[in-house]
Amino acid sequence: MKVSTKWLNEYVPVADLEPLALAEKIERTAVEVASTGKLEDGLKKIVVGYTLDVKDHPNSDHLHICQVDIGEEEPSQIVCGAPNIKAGQKVIVALPNSRIAGNVKIKRGKMRGEVSEGMICALQELGFPESVVPKEFADGIYVLPEDAKPGEPVFGYLGMDETVIDLDITPNRGDLLSMRGAAHEIAAIYDREVTLPVPNVVESATDEIADHVTVSAPEELAKPYMMRVIKDVKVKESPMWLQTRLWNAGIRPLNNVVDVTNYILLDYGQPLHAFDLDKLGSKQVVVRLAKEGEMLVTLDGEERKLQLNDIVITANDVPVALAGTMGGLDTEISDETTTVALEAAVFDSHRIRKTSRRENLHSEASMRFERGVDVSAVREALDAAAAMIAELGEGQVVKGVASVNEPETTPTKIKTSASHINKVLGTELTVEQIQAIFDRLGFETTVVADGLTVYVPTRRWDIAIEADLVEEVARIYGYDNLPTTLPAGQTTPGSYTPAQKLIRQARQTLEATGLDQAISYGLTTEEKAKRFALEEALPTNLDFPMSSEHTTVRMNLISGLLDDLAYNAARKVNDVALYEQGRVFFRDEDQTRPREVEHIAGVVTGLVNDANWNTTKQEVDFFYLKGIVANLLHELGVTNEAYQATAMPDMHPGRTAAIYAGETYLGFIGEVHPNTAKEHKLKQRVYVFELDLQKVIELPKEAKLYTPVSKYPSITRDIALAVSTAVTNQQIEDCIRKNGGAFLKDIKLFDVYQGEHIMAGFKSLAYTLVYSDPNATLQDEAVTKAFEKVQAKLVEEFKADIR
Repeated sequence: MKVSTKWLNEYVPVADLEPLALAEKIERTAVEVASTGKLEDGLKKIVVGYTLDVKDHPNSDHLHICQVDIGEEEPSQIVCGAPNIKAGQKVIVALPNSRIAGNVKIKRGKMRGEVSEGMICALQELGFPESVVPKEFADGIYVLPEDAKPGEPVFGYLGMDETVIDLDITPNRGDLLSMRGAAHEIAAIYDREVTLPVPNVVESATDEIADHVTVSAPEELAKPYMMRVIKDVKVKESPMWLQTRLWNAGIRPLNNVVDVTNYILLDYGQPLHAFDLDKLGSKQVVVRLAKEGEMLVTLDGEERKLQLNDIVITANDVPVALAGTMGGLDTEISDETTTVALEAAVFDSHRIRKTSRRENLHSEASMRFERGVDVSAVREALDAAAAMIAELGEGQVVKGVASVNEPETTPTKIKTSASHINKVLGTELTVEQIQAIFDRLGFETTVVADGLTVYVPTRRWDIAIEADLVEEVARIYGYDNLPTTLPAGQTTPGSYTPAQKLIRQARQTLEATGLDQAISYGLTTEEKAKRFALEEALPTNLDFPMSSEHTTVRMNLISGLLDDLAYNAARKVNDVALYEQGRVFFRDEDQTRPREVEHIAGVVTGLVNDANWNTTKQEVDFFYLKGIVANLLHELGVTNEAYQATAMPDMHPGRTAAIYAGETYLGFIGEVHPNTAKEHKLKQRVYVFELDLQKVIELPKEAKLYTPVSKYPSITRDIALAVSTAVTNQQIEDCIRKNGGAFLKDIKLFDVYQGEHIMAGFKSLAYTLVYSDPNATLQDEAVTKAFEKVQAKLVEEFKADIR
């Protein structure tokens, strides 16, 4: 909400306040302030000019040579290319050595051989957004009103000398989406009086509203719904003061009828809509829910297919407006309009929100309906708009208001006490001081035996319970005035739970291994959510997703990491190693809410080491990532992990393994299927892993104990054996470890061979077995006996050929 201090000063005196100090006070007391400033800031030497003569440039088919009166003795010659330039116009002139928007300096120069002493400007060149420039001047220069005096600065004529404070309104403070609401707030902050004008509607003595329009609306859709009619209206350009107020608030001026509705929207916070009554085709206006498949062309020219939840305004049972969101093109105000039907209502906020989000029509009106409207001010806002349209359009307000569902508006009654307020805030305020704060806010109070009864006006619909009153007292008293105290009593030292410690250790381990942490969206598509899942579960979809790419809560972390990888690859970053730790969501068949499970996942691609003068390049492969995962599990106290070949959708067949700890399935590791990688536009091989961190947390752990290095020598034995290719290294290591005896400390696979000299369907594996006794020197006989047992078991279990 952009608040002009000049407009605000008409309601509450703020002229004596420094704008930056006022903004800072608002920010500390009410809501955040996005910006404070004037449109003229940074601009200089920009004045009113009058075009005395305009002729075509002899060396150009689109430039013009203009003689411009800028208040000096002699006119200035300026070359201008605007298509709408002509003699007899009051225009905006940037003099030589002036500064326009973007800190651009304008110099005296020549254009196609002709001297140009400055520049005739469009509003955009002064910093006005394209969205607020009147359409007739969107592609050319702006023409100032006739009363502008040549040579004077243009800033006052365009409202650029007004300080505008841009308030960042929170959803609960919809009352501040109006100048009157802002005036009440600032009056309370500074303890000043608010003076608000009351509209005076002069009605026709003969015409009755019933002769022109009747209205009907279900109470659950619109409460209230009302209309006024203004006849004999002349649609024309709005006066300059109205246009400047609109574009300072970020709204484009259109004509005197539509501009009034926008002005009242800013003033009262009450959305209005103006229909051309003659285009309605019926004097009976009905509010109802849309029928499935009904169509409506809105003011933006878009044809929209309505849904059953949409509220529509109809005439002759034909939709003419999407209530609270946007009007229909067929009944819009045009230059030929003479009779205006002016609508004011409070529509159901939930339906307005759903419609505006689905249709992507987030208008000033829909925002206010969603956050709340003061029902007690609807009729006054309608009267003010009708009177202003009649005045600016030289029309006549028809007698009476067509109205239904007008509610009784009574203040909200809330009880509180000084003792309760002081207990919550830690203050020692008296009843009189608290009453004074409520008086500043415009709340009536009555002192009763057990405290205070406060009557909150309907303009503050955000206040409903005692806690809200406490907050109001704290705001106006000043958060910085509340007393501060140190915590009393014995403090309890904080510490991480075992689960928190393990999660942090997992992160630190992966980062120490060379992976960078990524944080992906918790929402994705249903298709991506189902991929790479560690267990069978149902997806959990959002009822009202913000986009089609974020409809479902994730069931894995890898999909998000692949998106991160694709983001990097698109920017030529090819060597990437990422991990993510977070929660995934699994929903069971009989549940509406999902279970939250801690997971950890990683993705690597590209090179581990680039080629150098003394090294060759090393690409990421399955075993590189397997080493990272094994190190992670060992650091977390899991020492009995095992890897078993498995097949998974979206993973490369033959290059994927399931990870177990004993009988517990922890996750998987492997290469992403080439088709999945291609889908993400990844040209390199991609390796991933994902672990159920919750299961790792719950597993029994082996505590890390310090073991001194043995002072006795170790003994090694090498063994090479030929086995079937179906036998895995894990099976052989398990057999050796099971039968190797008490002194077997380590097993190392140092050679794998398949090919010539080995029978088809067989492979040769060579291992080094390390034996050590920390308490004595090992005897060669003991080691030989244990080694021979290992050989015998390998032959027995795998029919191994010991080579």
